[in-house]
Amino acid sequence: QARLVESGGGLVQAGGSLRLSCAASRISFDAYLMGWFRQAPGKEREFVANINWNGDTTYYSDSVKGRFTISRDNTMNTVFLQMNSLEPEDTAGYICAAKATIGSGKDHSTPDYYAYWGQGTQVTVSS
Repeated sequence: QARLVESGGGLVQAGGSLRLSCAASRISFDAYLMGWFRQAPGKEREFVANINWNGDTTYYSDSVKGRFTISRDNTMNTVFLQMNSLEPEDTAGYICAAKATIGSGKDHSTPDYYAYWGQGTQVTVSS
């Protein structure tokens, strides 16, 4: 069973930055599409970004494009989410997800596509 553990969340003022990490174990990490989602209380889980197995292709939701950057280090079995210019609307639990495929992440923004999930890390942006 795959294990995904997120870290790096916290409280930050609007305009600030955070870098999230998701460490994976018990999977062949370089054969997995990795994604970040977020969920605020009372709202549905929302796609943020994904990255293909070797980092060549990335996709972002319109709400974070230009502010967030997803990356991965296959030697560390870790995927990152650099979040800049944070806004109060970015406040949510951020959760990483994994899907065993070497295909592109295009059109794979729905939670149902992903097989494994972490527990999440909370990001709170104050105004």
